[in-house]
Amino acid sequence: MALGLFRVCLVVVTAIINHPLLFPRENATVPENEEEIIRKMQAHQEKLQLEQLRLEEEVARLAAEKEALEPVAEEGQQQNESRVAWDLWSTICMILFLVIEVWRQDHQDGPSPECLGGDEDELPGLEGAPLRGLTLPNKATLNHFYERCIRGATADAARTREFVEGFVDDLLEALRSLCNRDTDMEVEDFIGVDSMYENWQVDKPLLCNLFVPFMPPEPFHFHPELWCSSSSVPLDRQGYGQIKVVRADEDTRGCICGKTKLGEDMLCLLHGKNNLVRPGSEVKDPLCARDSPYLDTMQVMKWFQTALTRAWRRIAHKYEFDLAFGQLDTPGSLKIKFRSGKFMPFNLIPVIQCDDSDLYFVSYLPREPSVGTLESSTDWLLSFAVYERHFLRVTSKALPEGACHLSCLQIASFLLSKQSRLTGPSGLGNYHLKTVLLHLLLSRRATDWKAGQLDVRLRELLCFLEKSLLEKKLHHFFIGNRKVPETMGLPEAVRRAEPLNLFRPFVLQRSLYRKTVDSFYEMLKNAPALINEYSVHIPSDHASLPQKAVVL
Repeated sequence: MALGLFRVCLVVVTAIINHPLLFPRENATVPENEEEIIRKMQAHQEKLQLEQLRLEEEVARLAAEKEALEPVAEEGQQQNESRVAWDLWSTICMILFLVIEVWRQDHQDGPSPECLGGDEDELPGLEGAPLRGLTLPNKATLNHFYERCIRGATADAARTREFVEGFVDDLLEALRSLCNRDTDMEVEDFIGVDSMYENWQVDKPLLCNLFVPFMPPEPFHFHPELWCSSSSVPLDRQGYGQIKVVRADEDTRGCICGKTKLGEDMLCLLHGKNNLVRPGSEVKDPLCARDSPYLDTMQVMKWFQTALTRAWRRIAHKYEFDLAFGQLDTPGSLKIKFRSGKFMPFNLIPVIQCDDSDLYFVSYLPREPSVGTLESSTDWLLSFAVYERHFLRVTSKALPEGACHLSCLQIASFLLSKQSRLTGPSGLGNYHLKTVLLHLLLSRRATDWKAGQLDVRLRELLCFLEKSLLEKKLHHFFIGNRKVPETMGLPEAVRRAEPLNLFRPFVLQRSLYRKTVDSFYEMLKNAPALINEYSVHIPSDHASLPQKAVVL
């Protein structure tokens, strides 16, 4: 009797453990046919209840038979012993079943492999080994490809930078000479950023990106407003900001004249007697949006294009080439056209410095996969390009001679560029590749980047990128990253901010995500053949730039 009751209890406990509606898994995802699954679970629950009633009736019947057989104990002794043995074996089997079931519940939701994601809408066929088991070229092939195809492009970059910088110096000097210091923006010296100044650009034609900081005329000042650490900022607006234009006589920060009433015989040395704050006064600030004190990117674009056109007309007679705008939707996309028919593109990007840091607000960036769309023309993107260049320079000094970190980035950038030409642009860009490299540089030891580790580090970079794609999560290297050394001098608001996910658009744009993943795996599949082909035969575009520099 006791063993039978024990068996019933075990059945009930097993049913409870197996019932997902009573104990749902915390990490379980909700299937699309949720109502159908719940209906089946309810039907399964009813079956379990019927089975429980049947077992209870069986136990009651066994108990009645046992009571009826007690007067003839001698005759039924052998049967009782066999029944007890059967009940004992049944109980042992039930206990074993319960133990196996508990073990299954604990292990079936175990951690996924290193490079696999766990989103609810993962694409079919993503399961398996890292990089889908695709093989990359071996060390000897990668070294041969790098020496034959990429090292020459790096040498061309130095001559390209030298020529472009000399021309831009002359162009900006002409621009300054045409500006009225009392009414026009003041243009400062340019700053070289991105791959050409970090020594890893390989795509042709080589392209220089130059920041051109500018300041407003007196008595105006720029007051940048960062959108990083505030909890009221939407996730898709993190990494942006606005720039307020204020007059010196309206800027009372740190001055007591705006907080207290001065006597008739007292004078504020900052604002003077005739420049006191005038509440409600309306002043037309330069390059601001209509009825707004914030700087407008469209107004800046028009001003910058007009200023560059006037400056070029002033110095055009000194040069034996033409200058034209490369893309009308970007204010400083320029193209030098030689008489031979060749051309040299470069970007002059108007920017505004964020206080005294190396952060800059940019009105636009060179064409890359979009990380978001501007909701307003007064939204400015925050660029860490100067910090990135500084971090790579400092890190390179601590790495072994001939370190392979830039070689990895160059090869990955080459593969991505060729794949984009084959299948069209996707959601991946060179900035994502560089972000992955920065994360790896911060987490790996310096000795791991020896030249002989090129194949290992390249595979690790691609595996990191694959894992980030499948998880739809790639954190910005600087925003909210407390592992970045304090010697970098990042503003405290940036260090305290929540991490910024560069892959957040993939969560909202399923078609873009599917195309990006397909393009990524297609790139890996084509990599061996592509590298072998370019190692044997170098296309003509890889030999075009040296002649450009010679002509000049």
